[in-house]
Amino acid sequence: MNNVKIVVAGPRGNMGKEAVKMVAATDHFTLVAVIDSKNDGKLVADLPDMPALQVPVYTDMGRCFSEHDADVLIDLTAPAFGRKHMETAFAHGVRPVVGTTGFSDADIKELRHTSEEKQLGAIIAPNFAIGAILMMKFSQMAAKYLPDVEIIERHHDRKLDAPSGTAIKTAQLISEVREAKQQGHPEEKEELAGARGADFEGMKIHSVRLPGLVAHQEVIFGGEGQTLTIRHDSMNRASFMPGVRLAVETVLGIDTLVYGLENIIE
Repeated sequence: MNNVKIVVAGPRGNMGKEAVKMVAATDHFTLVAVIDSKNDGKLVADLPDMPALQVPVYTDMGRCFSEHDADVLIDLTAPAFGRKHMETAFAHGVRPVVGTTGFSDADIKELRHTSEEKQLGAIIAPNFAIGAILMMKFSQMAAKYLPDVEIIERHHDRKLDAPSGTAIKTAQLISEVREAKQQGHPEEKEELAGARGADFEGMKIHSVRLPGLVAHQEVIFGGEGQTLTIRHDSMNRASFMPGVRLAVETVLGIDTLVYGLENIIE
């Protein structure tokens, strides 16, 4: 593969730091710039706890793309910025790989239209951990036979959205093979509002936020006389980097928007 010129947005975040290290350590990748909410005009080497890279920092993404020839944007910022950053990347002929969540169905539809109109591939992944993608795939397989299911996702207490994009994506995949149904006792009553979790076509999704956690999810299936639990744990953010690398390599060869890493894994 030819050299891929990459811009990383969100370099000071936990995921962003790992992405900067991954890009720098990959022979056929070159980090040409980073996008930060501050530190404009500095170098990556000037930022705390960052590699000693002589790579410029920008606060203005448009100016960054105007001054640097980039192939791919890796966006690991916050849900509020994901769509805007993708639109800016498309406008400058850059292919986005996005790890933020919070995209609505309408967002996905409109962004896919732009992607195809400009013939620029894009990937949005609620989770970049390969093991998490397999967990989702296995859960979809299991739901064909055990349709009573609840999802428990656990994340660090700095996560802004609940439930997680991975939990929602898991429920969406399960819904493709499971008919919507109400679970639990028909006269069930919550003594405290929200005790049974969020409801997705009768499936319950529970979110836990605690310090010390990174990203964890279990999908619990119940059947007559048996249960099945499929669980994935990310112990650190480095666990997401093989998936980010795969997405960067894949986005160069597609001309539409792909939502979910499971769609590019055989």
